[in-house]
Amino acid sequence: MEWKENLITLYLYICQSKAIKNYLQIIRQSNNCELDFTDEEAMTVYIFGIMQQYRKVKDIHLFTENFLKGWFPKLPSYSAFNNRLNTIALGFEVMVSELLQEEKGRLIFDKESLIDSLPIIVAGNSRSSSAKVAKEICNKGYCSSKGMYYYGLKLHLMGCVRPSTIPLPEHCWFTSAGENDLTAARPLLERQQNRKIYADKIYIDHALNEQLISKQNCIIITPIKKDKGQILMDAADDLFSTAVSRVRQPIESFFNWLIEKTGIQNANKVRSKNGLLAHGWGRLATACCLICLF
Repeated sequence: MEWKENLITLYLYICQSKAIKNYLQIIRQSNNCELDFTDEEAMTVYIFGIMQQYRKVKDIHLFTENFLKGWFPKLPSYSAFNNRLNTIALGFEVMVSELLQEEKGRLIFDKESLIDSLPIIVAGNSRSSSAKVAKEICNKGYCSSKGMYYYGLKLHLMGCVRPSTIPLPEHCWFTSAGENDLTAARPLLERQQNRKIYADKIYIDHALNEQLISKQNCIIITPIKKDKGQILMDAADDLFSTAVSRVRQPIESFFNWLIEKTGIQNANKVRSKNGLLAHGWGRLATACCLICLF
């Protein structure tokens, strides 16, 4: 059965990854730390549960207990499983980085990129001012596409353009919801070479673009922004903006696919910083597995 093959493939990848193994050894502070239910099993259970469309940690644990207990006989209680995920949360980030690095090496052409951000919502409009979960990394921000204030994070993503399909993520990172997209992306953009980057209007910075063009053979292409007080846009500018928006459409499709496959945007059940990191990176790892492994 296909699900069995996928489960085995996922588990073997996690167990054989040197990067994941090194990370888990570091957090355990020992090469000989023995656990009845291993960290590799915990990562496998979590990602496989998300792949089966379970969105809550409790539901993933219940699914595993009811249907996969023969595969994971040492599965701990729900509380212990949840704590384990919080402990190894950044192991999913390591997994994302390794999967994407391997997949990017297979690309024939990678000189055009798309960049944008996605809100990760811990609390919506009515609770955005009073929420306090994971306040070390969260704050209140505004999502213009949804027309709403929210409390949580932003997922920032830069991806390689791939013909007739969703882009391949190159760089993924999280910031607090209130972080300006250009401010968050500037360090990455300043390192780019020999590349066209298609972006939204919020990434407009003429000084940065002049630097990239003159010194790095790189350009950020955005829709045209109206001047202050301008009501109508020039027809040529309007056509150009429409063309840029069409080129950018695949990253919107990627975010829609990511939400559908993993439920990453809804984090209202999270109750801690590490829980939120496990939520975000675990779901990104799931998406990367769907792109790179299956």
